[in-house]
This record gives sequence, C-alpha cells and structure tokens, in this order.
Amino acid sequence: MNYSAVKYCDIANGSGVRTVLFVSGCRNRCPGCFQPETWNFEHGNVFDSKIEEEIIESLRPDYIAGLTLLGGDPFEEENQQSLLPFLRKVRDTFPKKNIWAYTGYVLERDLVPNGKKYTAYTREMLELMDVLVDGPFVLEQKDISLKFRGSSNQRIIDLNKYNKNQDIVLLY
Repeated sequence: MNYSAVKYCDIANGSGVRTVLFVSGCRNRCPGCFQPETWNFEHGNVFDSKIEEEIIESLRPDYIAGLTLLGGDPFEEENQQSLLPFLRKVRDTFPKKNIWAYTGYVLERDLVPNGKKYTAYTREMLELMDVLVDGPFVLEQKDISLKFRGSSNQRIIDLNKYNKNQDIVLLY
C-alpha cells in the first residue's frame, strides 16, 4: 500500500487533535474530491514500518485524541490488507485513543458480508475503529458548514454502537 501524506496535529478530520493518514487508492473518484491525487494506488510513498513507527510516536502525547484514516479510501481491498495489522498495533499501544476512518462506501451496503468492499479484513477493521464517516462525496450536496464531512449525504457513524448490535447511530 502507498500513502499520500501524514498530517500531524490535525483538527479538521475528527474530534480533537489527531494524526491523519491519507492512504492512496480510490475507485470512487467522486467529482469535486479534495484529494484527487490519492485516487492513484501508486501515488506517494510506500507505507512501511518506518512510517508506521513515526505515526505511533506521533500518537504518544496526551493531547492527541487519536488517528484518522482517509485518502484515497482505506476500505479499498488492497488497503484493508495493509491497514489491519497497523490498526491492531495502534489499538494495542493506545487502547484509549479513538480511531476514525473516512470511506466513500456505505457501511450497511458495501462493508458487510456480500458487500462490494467486504474482505477477510473488513469486520475486524470496523471493530478496531470508533467512528466511520461513510458515503461518497456528492458535489451537489457540498456543505462547508457540516462538521467533519463534505456533503450532506455523508454520515458520521458511532462504530462502537454499530459493532454491538448493528444499529446505525449517527454523531454530530
């Protein structure tokens, strides 16, 4: 897997101060996407143990609330395989920090068994995360006043509640 960028001390992509990993590769190609360079799976640098350790170190300060994954799309099949071991490491090292992810796919349609992005890694990835912002960016529904999302069709889902009983509980 490649990644486009890592932003440290970010406050735009989830609650609190966060480290944000922009993965490369996205098949949604939403018109108006703010990161079209991340559509290309080869864009950026290889996600290796060196950058994993840099991200882990960046999460150590108490003022860092957690990690956010976006891109590109963390739920592209190729990205799931690389991200799952990393998410395990983050959760084991920082059990009280929260993990957010953004995806252009829809949770109950695409990230469930028989969904188009469901793999052997998807369920555990979702179980390791706390919040999922799902749905494609829709330019006609763009709203810059929305908190933590770009268009009004996108949802901010409490994955802790979803993982317990598959109920979709929205945040913000």
